[in-house]
Order: sequence, then C-alpha cells, then structure tokens
Amino acid sequence: MTQTSTSTKTDTSLLSLTIAPACVLRGQNALARSREAIARLGKRPLIVGGSNSQAAAKPYLQPILQGAGAGTGAPPLQFAEIAYGKDCSEMSLANLREAADTHKADFIIGVGGGKALDAAKLLAYQCQIPIATIPTSAATCAAWTALSNIYSEQGAFQYDVTLARCPDLLILDYDLIQTAPQRTLVAGIGDAIAKWYEASVSSGHSEQTMIVSAVQQARILRDILFQKSAIALQEPGSETWQEVTDAVVLLAGVIGGIGGAQCRTVAAHAVHNGLTHLLASHGTLHGEKVAYGILVQLRLEEMLQNNQLAATARQQLLKFYGEIGLPQTLDSLGLGDISLTELQRSAEIACNPNSDIHRLPFKVVPEQLMAAMVSTTAPVGELKVKN
Repeated sequence: MTQTSTSTKTDTSLLSLTIAPACVLRGQNALARSREAIARLGKRPLIVGGSNSQAAAKPYLQPILQGAGAGTGAPPLQFAEIAYGKDCSEMSLANLREAADTHKADFIIGVGGGKALDAAKLLAYQCQIPIATIPTSAATCAAWTALSNIYSEQGAFQYDVTLARCPDLLILDYDLIQTAPQRTLVAGIGDAIAKWYEASVSSGHSEQTMIVSAVQQARILRDILFQKSAIALQEPGSETWQEVTDAVVLLAGVIGGIGGAQCRTVAAHAVHNGLTHLLASHGTLHGEKVAYGILVQLRLEEMLQNNQLAATARQQLLKFYGEIGLPQTLDSLGLGDISLTELQRSAEIACNPNSDIHRLPFKVVPEQLMAAMVSTTAPVGELKVKN
C-alpha cells in the first residue's frame, strides 16, 4: 500500500511501484523451514517487536536463529532483541536506531502486529539494511507493505512514510498466527475488506492498467471474505482459515502494491485516523475502527449522493459484521459515551486538508461526517443531507 505516483504524465510512475516482498514463505511450520532464507539476509539481526509478540514467536524463531548456519559451516546468527515500545512513534524509532547501531545490526527481523512491523520496516529503511517480517497475527497486511504509519506517544495517528521497497522476506507461519486471539483475525477481515469499498470509489473509473487490476483484485478479496470468513472463524487452522489468513495478510497487500496510493485509503481509514485521537478508542484494534469507517463512508455516499448502491452495500455489511463480530456503531467500538466535542474533534481531524477522505468524489465537511458517524445503522433512506 504505497504512496507512489500513478500519473500517466511521467514514465517513472510504474518504476516507483513497490508491489511485493522479494520472497514470501507461507504455510504450516513455515518458520522452521526458513533458516536459509533468514541467514541469507545477514549475520547480526536485531529482532524488533512487541513484548507479547516476541514471547509468542520465541519458541518458533529462536531455534532457527541459533541453528541458522547449520549445514552451511556458518556460525549461528548473533542476534539481539528489543521491544519497539508502546507505539510506532518518532521517539520509539530513535530508540530503535540507537539499538541497531549499538548491536551493529546488518538486518532487521520484525515480529508482531501492525505497529511493531511498521516500526521494524521504518527502522530498516532508515538504516538501509534488509528486513524480514514475521506477523504474529492476521490483523493487518503490514507484513507485506512498503509503508509505515507513525503515531504519537499517546497513540494518535500522525502521518505515514512511504518506504523504498517492500520487505526482503515475509514469513507467514500459520501455526504462529493461530496462537493469536481470534479477535485479531476478525479485525484483519475488517481492514482487508475495506480495500474494495475504498478502491472502487476512488479508482473504479480509472482506465490505467495497474489500477484497474488492483480494483478488480479488491473485488475478489471482498468476495472471498464474504464467502469464507464465518467458516474460517469456526474452524481455526483449517484450509478455509488459511485461505482467509492469506487474503488478509497477503492479497490485501498485493492490492495496495499494484494500485498504489489511489487504491489504498479513502474515508474508512480517514475515520480510523480521526478516532485514534480519542483516548477511549485505544482499546479497539486498527481493523475494527476501519470496519466501522467503511459503514461511515457508505453512509456519506448515501446521504450526500442519494447512492442506493451504497445503501444496499451498507445493509449487506451490517449483516456480515453481525455474523463475524465486527463493530457497527460508535457504541460497539466502546465510544458510546464520548462527548459531542470529542466526536467533532475526531471528525475535524478526519477532514483535514491532507486527509484521504478527500479522495471521495464529493466534498465532505465535519458536520456531515459527524451525521454519518452516528447513523451507521440507520434504515435505508433515513437522514439524507444535501451537499
């Protein structure tokens, strides 16, 4: 999900696309089979992750690190570990750079969820060394992308950074992913399904080959999630569960890589970004806020354009959310008691001049966004607002 130019006015746009990791290893017991791939990246890795994620991954990863040179005559890897901190923030990055310098790291291993992997990717980019990403949940596609989101120390979204390339190695170990709470996969489904609703509204009319391809892949991703998510959640570790995990972690990343910024985020992620500035939202996951944001985006299309397709899509999503446990309202996000002032602050941040909400084909102001945010479950045709 890169911020690359897709303009046809220059011949550099295609060259700047960062579509995919150099190598993807996936499957059951994938980490145990990744020894040589990891060893090719260097000799002195710094392992960056959250404390819980590192603990979950340690039984899978440590034997590989200690035996990375087995059969090659090379010694085990000289690794060090560090927790990235509470958030992927500028202060956290400064501490990580110091640790990488002290250890003389020649590559990074990122372990964890979205914020841990964003921190690890940005650290590798700043140090100009390779990186392997090892997601410990299927909550986002961060293990794939050439993008890192930066937050404040208080967890409020600040800005994103486009990276020079996708990770050098991505290891998707189904056994490790299955150790995460099921809620993380549900959140990942919410984050991934947003690709269709955002890409189709921002880029659905594009005739550029790569963007057309990305939009169509987003439609396929949506259909896979509609068809298989409920079964996957009932059968953890099953083939269907693995297919949904692939869709959330890998296919969602493909779409952003092929389509670039125009296929990445619109209103759903803008709503997420605004909500992160409310302390009460910090107990919810990224994908949960994004899933709610899709309903808000569809509500805006419904209210401001009298878009009946958006109304139908919203009703379809509400049913789907009910089946798998995604939030449908501010209340189900744990934000039912926020004040009007807090709601307005969130809406104003989501509507700032640089926000991706302005990729919508119509103007949105904070008052309209607030009306959509409090009416995500409204009956079709209710509360129409003229633009």
